[in-house]
This record gives sequence, C-alpha cells and structure tokens, in this order.
Amino acid sequence: MKVRVRIVRAIDDIDATEKYIFGHHKVLESYGITKVTSADRSWALNPHVYLILFESVEDLRILGGGRIQLRTENFPLPFELAIKEIDPKIIDYMADFKDLEVAEYCGLWNSREVAGYGIGSIYLVRVGIAILPQLNLKKLFGLSSPVTLSISKSVGYQVISILGDNGSFYYPKEGLIATALEINDINDLSHAQTAERDYIFDLRKKINFNTVESGPKGEMELQFELQIPKPDK
Repeated sequence: MKVRVRIVRAIDDIDATEKYIFGHHKVLESYGITKVTSADRSWALNPHVYLILFESVEDLRILGGGRIQLRTENFPLPFELAIKEIDPKIIDYMADFKDLEVAEYCGLWNSREVAGYGIGSIYLVRVGIAILPQLNLKKLFGLSSPVTLSISKSVGYQVISILGDNGSFYYPKEGLIATALEINDINDLSHAQTAERDYIFDLRKKINFNTVESGPKGEMELQFELQIPKPDK
C-alpha cells in the first residue's frame, strides 16, 4: 500500500476538504460523539487552515488527517470556544495574542485501515509539529483525550494547568475528559522526548521524501510532501 502525506490549504482544495470532513465525522460517530467544536465545518471558510492528509495513492481516499488552524479575530480556535463555556479564564489567556500568532492542531483522525499498517495517530502528530516553523507561530494549542495525552506530551506539549481542573475538562460530553495543551517552543521542542524530537527534526530537514513502515498488515510506502503550499488567492 502506498500513502501520500501532503499539506493543503483547506479553501484551495474543496474536494480534499470534503473528504477529510466526511472521514472525521464518521470516526466521531463511531464513538457516539455528535457535538464537538472541532467538528464544526465553518473553519473550511478560513483562509488560514491547513490540512494534513494521509491519502491513498491508488484511489485518492483520505485515510486520516488533521488540521492546523490559525487564530484570527474572526476565527477563534475550536479549543477556546469549547473551554469558554466551562472556564471563562480562557478569554484573558488568549487576549495577548494577535492575529496569526497562535494556532491549534485539531480534528485528528485516522482509519483503522491505515493504523493496521503501523501508521497510527503518532504519525499525524509528528507531521503536524514538523511543519509548524513554516508558519512562524508563537504557540500551538491542542485538546487531548486521556488516550492520546502521553503521545502529545512526548512531542513537546505541556498541560495548561491554570485552566479548568489542572488543565482538564469534561468535553465533548459528560464522562469524556479533555486536557488543554500548548507548545511554547515550537522551534526547539525542548520538552519533547529525545527520540520524538529527532524524528520531527528529521521531517523538517527532509520535507519531501519516501520511506517504508511495517505493521500487522504488512508494509506501507509513505510519500511525504510537507511543504506548506503558498495561497492560490
């Protein structure tokens, strides 16, 4: 199996954006989640949203993805909208940032098919962190479930402990917990584990390359294309 990992600006590739949204909603529905701010598709009109897509080369199916969503006055981040209903302190916390200074990595999902080849959520996380220097950001934010919290910390995220209950909230519904996270040193990743930092720095250096990964289902060829495209308009 061959998979292309590429970056697109959401408003420049409507077909890919629709495929990404469909896949994300199907994954959320499988967990019984029907209301979540990161599933709101209004972001698709934001010219400062970039999709990270794991795409089958054979039939162009989207097998997984995530999005880097930059914050502007007209487009607040999904995590701040979600937290505002629970902890108003998020308003003051975000007030110091100007347009395009911070972003959120959100809407991550991958199919069971691609996970079977050993390409799980950690690959999406690594790629998202790897492309950040191209965007000249001060911070990256995110919300993590308990299942992915250790992965998030391994790549340099830290808990925003002054929000919620030591950083945690019931979200997107009662009984499910999400933790607010941030990366403050995007270029250095000083809080990342050494192995993860080295992997991410390698992605940043290579940008475009091919590699092969192995999993229970066999080998998968990955074609990385990590240059963020310039806007078409």
